[in-house]
Amino acid sequence: MMSHKSKGSNAERELLHMFWSRGWPCLRSAGSGSMKYPGPDLLAGSKDKTRRVAIECKTTKTNKVYLNEHDIIQLKEFSAIFDARPWFAVKFAGKEWLFIMIEDLEKTPTGYAVDQKKAELRGISFNELIEYK
Repeated sequence: MMSHKSKGSNAERELLHMFWSRGWPCLRSAGSGSMKYPGPDLLAGSKDKTRRVAIECKTTKTNKVYLNEHDIIQLKEFSAIFDARPWFAVKFAGKEWLFIMIEDLEKTPTGYAVDQKKAELRGISFNELIEYK
């Protein structure tokens, strides 16, 4: 059985390979969320240097995913410093990755959440993300 942490790492690596395969240099931040400095799970940029994205990633077998407030605050802080656009990437079981703007996440008492239906309505696909202007 795969641990929760290794499942998350595998998901991050999958996205990393997707970015590189489309000509977007990308790196994965080891220990993101567990250090004193803000840092996203992934940082990617277009080859023409016009776009940078900072991404927090989650996968789930349920139809709703939760994020703690600390992760979102760190993503926003890092993105502001690095001049990158913050995105939340979620992969629901059996579906493709969806990318959601932080503003489209639902605020909860302890952080944020998004359900599959809202993610499908408000989110964009990987192709849309890398072609987005």
